[in-house]
Amino acid sequence: MVVSRALSVATGLVVVYYLLPLEGHYTDRTSAVLALGLAATAALFGWEVAVIRRSSRPRLRAVEALAVTLPLFLLLFAVAYFLLDRSAPGSFNESLTRTDALYFAMTTFTTVGYGDIVPRSQTGRVLAMFQMTGGLLLVGVAARVLTEAIQAGLRRRDRERPPG
Repeated sequence: MVVSRALSVATGLVVVYYLLPLEGHYTDRTSAVLALGLAATAALFGWEVAVIRRSSRPRLRAVEALAVTLPLFLLLFAVAYFLLDRSAPGSFNESLTRTDALYFAMTTFTTVGYGDIVPRSQTGRVLAMFQMTGGLLLVGVAARVLTEAIQAGLRRRDRERPPG
C-alpha cells in the first residue's frame, strides 16, 4: 500500500508538471516561487520524518518520503529551467522542451555530467549550481535524517511490542 501510494504520488507530480500552463517567463516571481517550493519541500520532508518516527513500518514510510521529496525537488528545478529558457533564449545550448528541462534537472542532480544540454547564461549556471548544492544536501542530509528516523521508529516499535 505504501509503495503504490508513493508511486502514485510521484507519477501524479510528473503528470501535473506536464499539464501546468507554463507559458510565462523566468522572473523574480519565478525565483520566489522556486524558493517557496523548496521551503515547502523541506517542510514536507520534516513532516515525513516525524511520521517515520511514529510509524510501525518506518522503512516503508522512508521510501514514501523519498518518492515524494525527490520528484518534487527535481520538478521545481525543471520548471525553473523551462521558464528560464523561455524568457532568455540562449541560456542553454539548445531550446528546452519540458522533457529536456526535466532531463537537465535529473542530469544535474545525479552528477552524470553534461554533454548534450549545457547552461550558457550566468543565470542558467547559477540555477544549476543552486540545484547541485541542494541535491548534495538533499542526498547527504536526507540519508542521515531518514536513517535516524527509521532507527527511532524501529526502537519505538520494539518498545511497544508486547513481550513474547
